[in-house]
Amino acid sequence: MNKNLTKETIKIFWDHSKKYPWIFGFMVLTMIFAVSADLFRPFLYKMLFNEIALNQPGMTARLFSILIYMLLAALTSWIFWRSATFLNQYFELKVIKDLTNTCFKYLQGHSYNFFNNNFAGSLVRKVNKFSRSYEVIVDIAYWNISQTVLRISIIVIVLALRQWVVGLVVLAWALAYIGFQFFFSEYKLKYDLDRSKIDSQLTGQLADTITNNVNIKLFGTADFEIKSFNALQQKWYKIQHFSWTLAGVAEMIQSLLMLLLEFFVFFFAIKYRETAHLTVGDFALIQIYIIGLFDHLWNFGKNIRKYYEAMSDAQEMTEILLDPHEVTDRKGAKNLIITKGAISFKDVEFGYQKTGPVLKKFNLNIKAGEKVALIGPSGGGKSTVTRIIFRFFDLQKGKVFIDDQDIANVTQASLRENISLVPQEPILFHRSLMENIRYGKLNATDDEVKEAAKLAHCDEFINKFPEQYNTFVGERGIKLSGGERQRIAIARAILKNAPILVLDEATSSLDSESEKLIQDAMINLMQGKTTIVIAHRLSTIMNMDRIIVIENGGITEEGKHKELLRAKKGTYQRLWQIQAGGFAER
Repeated sequence: MNKNLTKETIKIFWDHSKKYPWIFGFMVLTMIFAVSADLFRPFLYKMLFNEIALNQPGMTARLFSILIYMLLAALTSWIFWRSATFLNQYFELKVIKDLTNTCFKYLQGHSYNFFNNNFAGSLVRKVNKFSRSYEVIVDIAYWNISQTVLRISIIVIVLALRQWVVGLVVLAWALAYIGFQFFFSEYKLKYDLDRSKIDSQLTGQLADTITNNVNIKLFGTADFEIKSFNALQQKWYKIQHFSWTLAGVAEMIQSLLMLLLEFFVFFFAIKYRETAHLTVGDFALIQIYIIGLFDHLWNFGKNIRKYYEAMSDAQEMTEILLDPHEVTDRKGAKNLIITKGAISFKDVEFGYQKTGPVLKKFNLNIKAGEKVALIGPSGGGKSTVTRIIFRFFDLQKGKVFIDDQDIANVTQASLRENISLVPQEPILFHRSLMENIRYGKLNATDDEVKEAAKLAHCDEFINKFPEQYNTFVGERGIKLSGGERQRIAIARAILKNAPILVLDEATSSLDSESEKLIQDAMINLMQGKTTIVIAHRLSTIMNMDRIIVIENGGITEEGKHKELLRAKKGTYQRLWQIQAGGFAER
């Protein structure tokens, strides 16, 4: 286990816990009082047995008196333990809620690239394991470790006052026992870490295959996926089996240690019985204390191992919480204020990690209200241009301006509020159609949502559903066709009504009839907006103000449709001839 990550995990847990100091303080006090009340009761048993052994006149009255004290001590212990339970539940739930919110908020701040590189299922698992780990660690620290240390301290002091050798034996044994448990748990930890990693891989693979189940059916690869999952499951089985075997060995050793303690404590108690004036009640006290120690220490090793397991589980999320956000708002970042909607790329250079530069010394000026189409071969940089406008990535060099404001100096939220996107493959929430469209403008009324749906010709299929706008669309919108999802995305953009509009193959999933239906809506949507259209079907961009050909990270051609067709052996002309079946307009 990474010790630095352990420290950071504890720090995160502590920072969230110290928000509730009064609850925490009362928890500590109730624990101390509860344990003290528990350990006082054996003194009453000692008095009871001594009274019975003496068998003097009036014994019955004294025995009943002791019995009343025993009842009062038990009730006191019961009150404090119940108080500790309720306080602990309230405290843990408060902190778990805060931790989960922290994880959710920090995850949302991670970059576009981060989510491309991580399985959704694994991230969900890590968040759940993180909050669960806190619960496990606090329970172990509060109910087991702190209570055990407190019990051992009081018991050693009490026994040492009666006979110091007996107290010393218990102290030495307790230190040896706890030391063994920590050493053994540390040794076992590396296997727990491997188990945790494989567990996350299993979750990720399970989520991935469930999400892509249609692909598995289409390609007939169910057997391959089952074998792959079984192979990973076999790795998990081997390491989990070995881990459980180690735990069994630990229990075997600790039971032997307990057996030896009981023998040596009574050996020395008997040896020094006369010199220490030990009574029958003292032997009863010692036996009760030893049995109590056994009860609390038997699971001590398991709890230490659970602590390490929980800490290793938590570290996966801690790494994410410590991983700096790739794209952040600069100090003093202001809100973007759109007055016109002009966009300008100045000497932009950008590449994805080790894939090399995608854009090289890229310069592009888009006038306010201009309708611009970007075309070119796959990988040429078209989609990268739009991702940079949204500031999903920071540039290696150069700047991007919107109305003379460097987008690196404005808040990401205000930047994205002013840009609408209709993607090639819209992804919807597993929520109602009403909620999915309203996502473009969260405070929109139902009438505004329905009006946007009508303009995007969504109401035609929405009204066919039994629950209409209250219909849930399934995970990622799976219950809708590709064209229906795209029309929902268009309705969302219409509702948002941002001054800058990006259309990434916005009609690619529509059949000819559906495409014709929403052409008017698209024209209305683009009115008065600076529009960037990424297109492969050139017939959809013939009327753009300007068509820009992007190849190898730069602009190779630009102009209107007819101008580009007149270019000799130009890329646009070649693509048009391919798509038009050899007939080019001249």
